[in-house]
Amino acid sequence: MLDIGSKTKKLVGLDIGASSLKLAEVLSTANGYVLNRFLQIPLPKGIIVEGVLNDPKALSLKIKELFWNSSCRGKGVVASLSGNSVVVKKATFAQMDETELRDLIRDEAGKYLPFDNMDEVNYDFQILGDNEYNPNQMDVIIVAAKKDMIETYVAAITAAGLNVAIMDVDSFALETMYEANYEFEDNEIVVIVRIGADLTTINVIKGGMSIFTRDFTLGGNSITQGLQEKYGVTFEEAEQIKVNGIPGSDQDNLDLRNSILDFAEPICSEIERSIDYFRSTFGGEYIKRIYLSGGSSKIPGLAANLSQKLNVDTELINPLLKIGYNKRNIDPKTAESIKPIAAVAIGLGLRTIGDK
Repeated sequence: MLDIGSKTKKLVGLDIGASSLKLAEVLSTANGYVLNRFLQIPLPKGIIVEGVLNDPKALSLKIKELFWNSSCRGKGVVASLSGNSVVVKKATFAQMDETELRDLIRDEAGKYLPFDNMDEVNYDFQILGDNEYNPNQMDVIIVAAKKDMIETYVAAITAAGLNVAIMDVDSFALETMYEANYEFEDNEIVVIVRIGADLTTINVIKGGMSIFTRDFTLGGNSITQGLQEKYGVTFEEAEQIKVNGIPGSDQDNLDLRNSILDFAEPICSEIERSIDYFRSTFGGEYIKRIYLSGGSSKIPGLAANLSQKLNVDTELINPLLKIGYNKRNIDPKTAESIKPIAAVAIGLGLRTIGDK
């Protein structure tokens, strides 16, 4: 949502996570959108923790590696932020135009945002429409982040030889991806949950627009740490066990799968609490479906557990439901395997300058 200056026309989605970098080049063609390139590379642990960039130089080098390996020629980038350093808030205002609203948010920031000095903050907003209960008012989503935090990411990306055109937010990238792939009614509510390495993002979408978002600091790394303690191995070895299983009998791997679900239980419980809070705050509105994304969303049995807890149909998101892919660059097996992990990157890759 934060247009920060570059006017490069051709943009590439760059999803910067705590454990990996993902690149998505999405082209607009006469037959619709096409994923032209997708690549993921691992990011060493500690470079980014809970959305905070601790080692900009190391990140810049990995971004260079990602773009070099992808053969992507695009230099304009759409990246995104997440975690506690980003504030996303829904607020209600009297009806006014966008210029008046921007001035009001700036002048009365303390009422809406936890910042004392708006000169240190980049912010943007999206008007959702008329308030359901008072047509003289309108609902607005406000997003804000400290300039120094944004500048740290921008500097790292720029040092890799790229131009940052838009700095988005993970939850809104998921919204963009959802709009491009799914049919929905005006009042239909779905929830998209992204389980990252150390952050989980929850985005409640009504009629194709975000109405509630939340990040919390639990993710796939907590499952890996549980396996690390259980099997007495390194973190990296535990990650491989989580992904590939262990040598041994079927019973050994059944025990492993059950352990993974046990270690995932705190994440599921926090998702449940977040959705219960949404329901209580928004009058118990009906949720049609929950979509899961992120690497840990593929854990066998996780979707079924959440569905049972929340009494809502739950399934993996498909960011290629209506978006094609270039079979010269992406084979069908790869296209199938990347679906849950590519959602944010594809959402970023769909952005264009001035679109919203």
